[in-house]
Amino acid sequence: MAGRILKTPSAPPAIGPYSVAVEAAGLVFLSGQVALVPEGGREDGDVSAQTRQVMNNIGAMLDDIGLGYSDIVKTTIFMVDIGDYSAINEVYAGYFEAGPPARSAVEVSALPGGFQVEIEIVAARSGG
Repeated sequence: MAGRILKTPSAPPAIGPYSVAVEAAGLVFLSGQVALVPEGGREDGDVSAQTRQVMNNIGAMLDDIGLGYSDIVKTTIFMVDIGDYSAINEVYAGYFEAGPPARSAVEVSALPGGFQVEIEIVAARSGG
């Protein structure tokens, strides 16, 4: 593997054969996150509650590796209902004080565990 697997103790456990966080060439890739609660369990509320849980998990994981939301350069949002686009945007926007990162948002037929939203990110280390 060309990248280095990062330890993210704040992350919910992986639910498949993948690394949660990998760094390569100054870029940090976080695997798609669903609304799992790190202490166990899941957020089964509406899409806004699930988006909040996902974004909080991402923030905690970034903190584990010395980064923050301002270091995110790209996100991809997967949602099972494009009608949730506005609700997801409303929550998502609250996590970026300056300009938000580049982003893609797509509707998918289903997500693991029956979740309504999944978000993956790419972050960059300063000078990376």
